[in-house]
Amino acid sequence: MDERQMVQLLESVLQPDTDRVKAATAKLRKDFYGSPSALAVLLHILTSHDSSQLRQLAAVEARTLVPKHWAVLPAQQRPQIREALLQTTLNEQSALVRHSSARVISAIAGIDLDDGEWTELPDFLQSAATSQDASHREVGVYILYALLDSMGDSFVDKLSQLFALFGKTLQDPDSADVRVNTMLALSKIAMLLDADEDPQSLAAFQGLIPNMVSVLKESVDAGNEDRTMQAFEVFQTLLGCDTQIIANHFKDLVHFMVNLASTTELADESRTQALSFLMQCVKYRKLKVQGLKLGEQLTLKSLEIVTELGEFQNEEDDVTPARSALGLLDMMAQSLPPSQVIVPLLHGLAPYVNSQDPDRRRAGILSLGFCVEGAPDFIATQLKEILPLVLRLLDDPDTSVRQAAMHAVARLADDLAEDLGKEHARLVPALLRNLDAASSLSGDKAEDERRLNIVKGVCGAIDAVFEGVEEEDTASYLPELIPRLRRIFDHDDFKVKAAAASALGTVAAASGQGFAPYFEELMHSFSPYVTKKESEEELDLRAVVCDAMGNMASAVGGIAFQPYVRPLMQASEEALHLGHSRIRETSYILWSTLSKVYEEEFSPFIDGVIKALFESLQQEESEIEVELGEEAKDLLGQEISIAGKKIKVSAAEGDGGVSLSKIKGGANAEEDDIVDLDDADSDDEAWDDLTGVTGVALEKEIALEVIADVVSHTRKESLPYLEKGVEIILKLVDHSFEGVRKAAIGALWRMYATLWALSEEGPMEKWQPGLPLKVQPTQDLMKLGEVAISATLALWEDEVERAVVTDINRNVAAALKNCGPAFLTNDRAVEKITATVMAIIQKQHPCQQDLGDDEDYEALDETSEYDWLVIDTALDVVAGLATALGESFGELWKVFEKSVMKYASGSEAIERSTSVGAIAECIASMGPAVSPFTTTLLPVLLHRLTDADPETKSNAAYAVGQLCYASTSSQQITRAYPSILQKLEPLFQQTEARLTDNAAGCLSRMIRAHKDAVPMEDTLPVLVEKLPLTEDYEENTPVWSMIVGLYRTDDPTIRAQTGQIVPAISSVLSPPDDQLTDETKAQVRELVKYLYEKQPALIQGYPALMEAVNG
Repeated sequence: MDERQMVQLLESVLQPDTDRVKAATAKLRKDFYGSPSALAVLLHILTSHDSSQLRQLAAVEARTLVPKHWAVLPAQQRPQIREALLQTTLNEQSALVRHSSARVISAIAGIDLDDGEWTELPDFLQSAATSQDASHREVGVYILYALLDSMGDSFVDKLSQLFALFGKTLQDPDSADVRVNTMLALSKIAMLLDADEDPQSLAAFQGLIPNMVSVLKESVDAGNEDRTMQAFEVFQTLLGCDTQIIANHFKDLVHFMVNLASTTELADESRTQALSFLMQCVKYRKLKVQGLKLGEQLTLKSLEIVTELGEFQNEEDDVTPARSALGLLDMMAQSLPPSQVIVPLLHGLAPYVNSQDPDRRRAGILSLGFCVEGAPDFIATQLKEILPLVLRLLDDPDTSVRQAAMHAVARLADDLAEDLGKEHARLVPALLRNLDAASSLSGDKAEDERRLNIVKGVCGAIDAVFEGVEEEDTASYLPELIPRLRRIFDHDDFKVKAAAASALGTVAAASGQGFAPYFEELMHSFSPYVTKKESEEELDLRAVVCDAMGNMASAVGGIAFQPYVRPLMQASEEALHLGHSRIRETSYILWSTLSKVYEEEFSPFIDGVIKALFESLQQEESEIEVELGEEAKDLLGQEISIAGKKIKVSAAEGDGGVSLSKIKGGANAEEDDIVDLDDADSDDEAWDDLTGVTGVALEKEIALEVIADVVSHTRKESLPYLEKGVEIILKLVDHSFEGVRKAAIGALWRMYATLWALSEEGPMEKWQPGLPLKVQPTQDLMKLGEVAISATLALWEDEVERAVVTDINRNVAAALKNCGPAFLTNDRAVEKITATVMAIIQKQHPCQQDLGDDEDYEALDETSEYDWLVIDTALDVVAGLATALGESFGELWKVFEKSVMKYASGSEAIERSTSVGAIAECIASMGPAVSPFTTTLLPVLLHRLTDADPETKSNAAYAVGQLCYASTSSQQITRAYPSILQKLEPLFQQTEARLTDNAAGCLSRMIRAHKDAVPMEDTLPVLVEKLPLTEDYEENTPVWSMIVGLYRTDDPTIRAQTGQIVPAISSVLSPPDDQLTDETKAQVRELVKYLYEKQPALIQGYPALMEAVNG
């Protein structure tokens, strides 16, 4: 084989010319790599060529050919190659080439040692690792690391010898490289170690951890970025191994990393790595963090680090300690209970927000904003204290503090839209003051930039706040808001335009028909931008404008928007082919919005829309990161050159592969740092996908959600596409990205619900509870239900992402309540659903466990709000099963009862209120089948009637009423009546949490069930005084059914209340129309006719009642 020609081709691969790289790579693969002699030539280049670049590339290429060609090389040639490899690797001056050469040795050893060859290698490595020459020790340990990485199982019976060796090399007196390489090797041993089977090795490893920490600290103190990164990666790896390995040192490790992160004298890279480790601790060891009560310390330290933020721009991507600290706060708020994050943050906030230093004031309010998403329910309870603080900082003299306050407002509104919307009268004037103050230019470039940031911040806050403002209130602000936002939209800066457009869209949607006077003018202003495509900035703005136009369509309705539909749809179709991911996603969202506005009238566009969404879902996703991981493990911590691009290589999560973390432009890397990785076929866009979640995967998530929307809104018009859609979606249920898995399952169930609703509108009767089925669904429904539940069950049991499990819970619960039990006829579906839901309720589901941890954390009473949401939605599935199965659910309640009742007596208010609500739904659905459980249910529910939490009391009132009405254990129920009435009485005087309405419903059910056990003259007037019900219209059904029933029996107590009842009847027969069900409304209308016959004068003064009489 011509070595000179191969060298020329390899040199071409190293050039910053994509076409040359492609051509050379293709020729090498076609004409050279198929022959065993190519491997011999590459190994000769590796061991003899003068250029370190070529030696490096030859090593990488040779390693890929070893499995194919090594065994067929002439037997007499292989010993010479082995010897040359060992000697040149020992003496290689370039660390990168040494490491790649060690990988080649490892690949060859993997073949030879299994075949009983190269028997001298272990002695060579032992000798090298204990040599007097530090560089030899470094090579010896690194080759051991490479061998452990590639054939670790072969070392399981040699761990004691390795621990003895590594115990020495971990403390090498001369070479930091030896010490770091030892850590890398130990990380591979950690991945092999079975702590339960090999306690001796576990103890040996645990004994080395303090020295491993010392190596990390030395690397950090020395400021060596590569070694520091490798050492940090080792500790990241340990988090993914057997939990017992670091269990004894976990708390000390966290403290050590916190101190590193907090030490401002250290390099930012080291501090952000320490914070990254802490984030991984919170993500994968959250129960351990919670159990050790580390949350408060992490919170307060993070708050202090945020003070170093400097200039804060939302769109900047630079990783700094302060930004990482904000990310840690966000993750902790989502993973740990409020008592360990939000509570200490609020307690520690005052010195920051009241400081004379604007950096500290800004840090305080920003940190609070970043914690909102993780604990919105708790934050909502603290708004009375938080809002005055936010309002004060919105008027802060420092621009950066005001901008941070706006960011906090936006984050509060994102997760607490309704709560913050109620505060519009205080918030909106403060935001407008900031907008007006920042709208004029000062002439100073830096100051004008700050003012523009304020303008964008105000627009973002308006965008978020008006999501929760009532339509009438929003309309009252339009004369102030629209002209201001319109002027901002005319600004030259496209990012400012985009901020204004987004805010205008939200305000339009929130104001409904009140926006009509401004509609035409704004559409005229926006229209030129829906076809812009000359630059990234124009495309970004185009995406926002299209989204805003969709919101305007929602506001003014289909008729007013009709002239703009076709041009906008054409523009959105063109946008799919512009190579801009955001505008593709915005086009999909626009289709969702317009399908909601036009419903079945969207049919002219549905064919193109559905086909485009199908194409999106069927896109191929890049595998380049996986290929890279197989070939580049030796590059960890290095910067490499690929087709002239300088790339930083870092460890990827999972099985030890690598990923490329940041691209730096230019090809002028130092010689020792340059290498090409064989597959350098790329352009600028290709590198955007070198992340854990590709842009295509994110697009598929949105496309799935939109296709479900379009099917739901266009209904029968989408039926021709349903079968193909299900076929495509099923292939995405086990996608690697959790967002796609979640959206795929959701789409299947929404399609099922749509088909079910259409079928019930046709000849099919409405479903009835219970198995076997009382109403037989269509064949299509049965088939789709079987597909949906089978796909769900395959994912549900073992899914590790709690957001996916939460969404599955929601979808299954909704399907059970709206579509009934048909899909439960699938093979063992009830049994499998019950098992999965029980695992969640008992906190034993994989999504509720720390990674690989078998430790029992049941004693931890508190949970984060996101963790509780998994259980909350699982309880909703229990209620859904009860709805679908009716009286036959009694047998299943025996399975759920103990676990659900445990939450009803829990220490957390949210646990009690949710579980009591679920119990109430189950009682209502079981009907008389609840009777055997009266003895256990009644005492708990009675106790909850006096709960300190209003929501729990309200749900308990609902549950008690249902139990009194449903249970046939009459003697036991009526004995409890005096106690129930005593506890109900104060609830009639409390308006929060629907207490009055649920108390009225409870009393009504008690009267309907056992009127003789109720002192009517004392209780009925109290109930009638509270009519009409204003919050929980569902309780109008028992209330008015009870009243109608009393009139039918000519009850004297109800007759005495007629004067007060008539105005209440007028209210419930007037708008809003959803106060009464159709059945109850018919009963009330009959009552009106009856009363008119008896006392016409009472009725004649009420138009709504006279309409009922004449109707």
